Amino acid sequence: MSVRGYLEAVLKCSVFLSLRMLLLLPAGLPVRSQGDSQSDNKVMDNITVRQGETVFLRCAQGDVVTHTAWLNRSSILYAGEDKWSVDQRVSLVTLNQDEFTIKIENVDMTDEGQYVCAVQTSSRPRTTSVNILVQVPPKIINLSRDIIVNEGANVTLMCQASGKPEPSISWRLISSSGDLASDDEYLEIPSISRQRAGTYECTAVNDIDTDVQTVDITVNYAPSVSEGRDVGVTPGQRGVLECEADAVPEADFEWYKDDRRIFSGLDGVEILNSGSLSKLMFYNVSDGDYGNYTCIAINSIGSSNTSFLLFGPRAVQDGSGGASGIHSHSWLLFIVFLPFLLRF
Repeated sequence: MSVRGYLEAVLKCSVFLSLRMLLLLPAGLPVRSQGDSQSDNKVMDNITVRQGETVFLRCAQGDVVTHTAWLNRSSILYAGEDKWSVDQRVSLVTLNQDEFTIKIENVDMTDEGQYVCAVQTSSRPRTTSVNILVQVPPKIINLSRDIIVNEGANVTLMCQASGKPEPSISWRLISSSGDLASDDEYLEIPSISRQRAGTYECTAVNDIDTDVQTVDITVNYAPSVSEGRDVGVTPGQRGVLECEADAVPEADFEWYKDDRRIFSGLDGVEILNSGSLSKLMFYNVSDGDYGNYTCIAINSIGSSNTSFLLFGPRAVQDGSGGASGIHSHSWLLFIVFLPFLLRF
């Protein structure tokens, strides 16, 4: 250290000690609000400021002032016009016979605490103290990731947030009517069902602001297929068998006639799959196409199947074609009873 630097350090130390002794402010001890025979100490109302804002600290002068300083805990911020703080956010606003004001920009939690304005007048020392309270908006700092589970598993979601005042936490399933919710950091979902899949919203709230983040839950389950519907087709016409499956992940489809697997593009048959729907297309139905068909839907969780009957005109005439057979009998009954009806 140079001689000049050493002398400056000694000078600052001397000034600091002089202020302590002169202003009767023992280091590390809080300022008393009661007056005594040697000093006049005042405590102002707390100043509440939001994180990131600017705060002004004002101190009335009066009388004939010989020394004045703003202190934070045991550190001197300003001694008169001389800045002691190395913090660039701290600056002098006003210093005259009536007022001594400094400001702190972009306030953070580290700025919270007691500040003291110490004034030495021609008659006696005087101190004014004030506490800065910093409010911080909520911020979600720990959140469960998106998850994929099988149906029936137990699920726990976690959401933790910081802020001042301490934020309250709540959970809800966005796609639900509101029957699944929690006012806690943790959301427990025992034996989750496919109806509980979706986007879950965590909300952190305090007096300052709100923070919201989401978690997606995907629930895997085995396919379930709709009941197969029999189809009647005239030879030479086009026919379609449709198989629909509800599954996560999406199901793969296989088609069989009796015990023989059907492949797309063979024997004039094409299989068209689109999402949850599979179609077995017959572009030119022949007698050999009639019979029983099975659709099987498969995913990593399990499988399900349903059966179809592709039938032709004979089946209709024999009454095996469902509603078409009933219509044939109706016409026969009409013809038999027609002479009786004409008599009337």
